[in-house]
Amino acid sequence: MWTGEQTTAHADKDRALARLADLLAGSDRAVVLSGAGCSTASGIPDYRDGDGQWKRPQPVQYQDFVSDPATRQRYWARSFVGWQRIRGAKPNRAHHVLADLEARGKIAHLVTQNVDGLHQRAGSKQVIDLHGRLEKVECLGCGDSRDRTLFQARLHADNPGWRPAAAAAAPDGDADLDPDSYAGFSVPACEVCAGILKPSVVFFGESVPRERVEQAWDQVNQADLLLVAGSSLMVFSGFRFVRGAAQRGVPVAAINLGRTRADEMLTVKVEADCGLALARLQRRLDE
Repeated sequence: MWTGEQTTAHADKDRALARLADLLAGSDRAVVLSGAGCSTASGIPDYRDGDGQWKRPQPVQYQDFVSDPATRQRYWARSFVGWQRIRGAKPNRAHHVLADLEARGKIAHLVTQNVDGLHQRAGSKQVIDLHGRLEKVECLGCGDSRDRTLFQARLHADNPGWRPAAAAAAPDGDADLDPDSYAGFSVPACEVCAGILKPSVVFFGESVPRERVEQAWDQVNQADLLLVAGSSLMVFSGFRFVRGAAQRGVPVAAINLGRTRADEMLTVKVEADCGLALARLQRRLDE
């Protein structure tokens, strides 16, 4: 049973899940588009509520990060704390089911909007990290790329004894800190050219690299089913793939708690927790 729901809602979810199972069973090339709802059970908060609205102040914008040293100081101080949660996060049931479905040939490719790398850690092989990965740091000047763990050590060395008084978890390796706590935080420059260092992820207000978008379109355009897992699709970089698939007449299914930007385009929607719904889907496919 779907815990905490009315009987009618249970039946609606079961019918939607059965329809999704039929679509997936009949698909020869299903592609998944995943979002933050896949990672919340791993302890990584999401940005939006059930109506698709911001739960918290909007994240750092790309132009502010590039142009303002104080914004970079704020970002890296918070990331210095938040990285520990990302590094220690474990794949949850949603990640493991999607990896299993790929291994069994039920999913051809996965395009993720997440930056935590948990799909790969669960065993998914065919993954496009649409928005990049937090585990790398890159120089905006010379393009040098370094491991995030090594950069964490540099942050620690440049800020000996620095510890914030409190730190609540925030999305994408961020952490909520008192502004006074990072006023003196030191941000290292690139060791090669002294340029600005940025995590290898796409910030809000920044364009997804063209080659990555083309790779994602290549997979979506070959799909005979697109499954959205844990995304409200409020960000255009993901929504465009759903719109494109729907315009081609490809069935689009979604598993998501709350409204999505593409609700009217969906062939079927399972409004439920990703891990729970995917586990039930897996069992149905095994029947």
